[in-house]
Amino acid sequence: MLIQINNAKPVDLKKFALFNLGFRPFFLGAGLFAIVSMLTWLAAYTLGLPIETQGITLSQWHAHEMLYGYGLAVAAGFLLTAVKNWTGVPTAQGKSLASLFGLWCVARILLLFGTDLIAYAATADVLFGLGLLVAILKPIIQVKQWMQLAVAGKVLMLWIGNIVFYLGCFGLVNNGMLYAINGAVLLFIGLILTIGRRVIPFFIERGVGGETTLKQFKWLDLSIMMALLALFANVIFFQIPHASSLCAIALFVLNSTRLFNWHTAGVWRIPLLWSLYLSFFLINVGFLFYALETLAWWDKNSLLPILTMHLFTVGGIGLVTLSMMARVSLGHTGRDIRKPSHWMIYAFAGLIASALFRSVMPMLAPQLYAEWVLLAGILWIVCFSVFTVIYAPILWRIRVDGAWG
Repeated sequence: MLIQINNAKPVDLKKFALFNLGFRPFFLGAGLFAIVSMLTWLAAYTLGLPIETQGITLSQWHAHEMLYGYGLAVAAGFLLTAVKNWTGVPTAQGKSLASLFGLWCVARILLLFGTDLIAYAATADVLFGLGLLVAILKPIIQVKQWMQLAVAGKVLMLWIGNIVFYLGCFGLVNNGMLYAINGAVLLFIGLILTIGRRVIPFFIERGVGGETTLKQFKWLDLSIMMALLALFANVIFFQIPHASSLCAIALFVLNSTRLFNWHTAGVWRIPLLWSLYLSFFLINVGFLFYALETLAWWDKNSLLPILTMHLFTVGGIGLVTLSMMARVSLGHTGRDIRKPSHWMIYAFAGLIASALFRSVMPMLAPQLYAEWVLLAGILWIVCFSVFTVIYAPILWRIRVDGAWG
């Protein structure tokens, strides 16, 4: 007679694990900051909350914190986790991760109420960016995975862009804030398209099951990156009339082809797939809007540039980061990625609605512009509140299987 003895110890899910791996603190921080920063912006925009922004406009302050604050936090969490998987070499953890996250927090807190302490905020922000670069470049160089430098290069350019923003604030670079904001939007789009090409087809093929194999073409991938690089170069350096529109049209056609190749009916059954797919669709619509901007060159009061910006940021960057945070947090804590909380379905749908209220409705009813901004902002806050409430315990507690990570 055989007696089986189970020596497995129960997992104590109450154990604190926030600084075990990069996605944990930065995803939680990004979720909380998305709420607080938007609340502050809406209070300033609609209620006249006095925020001192000497040397920059209130809109530039808001854009900086959404891009270099929220956006870079999500990128940090994702890349610190992904680079560890790609290279097999540990990235920042424990005290080093806490220190990196602390620098990000200091910069966000100091800038939350304006620019009174901008010199200290700039120091913390630049050190955070430098620390992030070192943390992701060290493993890549150690194992000589040179192909990953394409991703690291975009992080480097974002770090430089942040420096340019602060130099503009101090009057050392003419229009530095404008270059930094416009450049950051395109760099984040480039980062999303680069990483998305690697993971989205895999997610779809794995998620829908069966014998699904999506078509991939190297010429298409290279063409998209070259067109985006040309768009970035023209926006930042050359400013050749109509060149940006031609690049944007090319990107719209190329990405439409890619989305067609990625489509399969099974995507619409799985929230963590259709949310990612729709985020790429909204980015693609953003390229179309970008191309159409020159048609309104005669109208100095055209809303199209600012609406395009928010289609990229809310519908593209916002939705893709929310979706990726939801998926990565489940997968890297030992949970089933096929069974997210049903509340996230409403969060994804709400963020899509937020993008439409911020980017499309002002074109249809411009007389209600302030109301559309308020409604879009409220939806953003609600969506990220849902994410934070659901995922905060997941992010600060250990994996359900007791493994490290």
